[in-house]
Amino acid sequence: MAALAWLIIPVVAALLAAVWAGWAQRAPRATGDPASLAEHKRFMAAMERTTAGSGPDERPGR
Repeated sequence: MAALAWLIIPVVAALLAAVWAGWAQRAPRATGDPASLAEHKRFMAAMERTTAGSGPDERPGR
């Protein structure tokens, strides 16, 4: 019985590895150009908001 328990561990590990490999090799989800462009514009707007006023001349105390 103990030999069967030791055999189950690598079998389960191999099955999990096969499932993970299949999931990792799936095709990436395609995004259309308009969605990608809109996402990039939102990203750029967010970056401009977070970096506004952080220049060397605009720090408090100067």
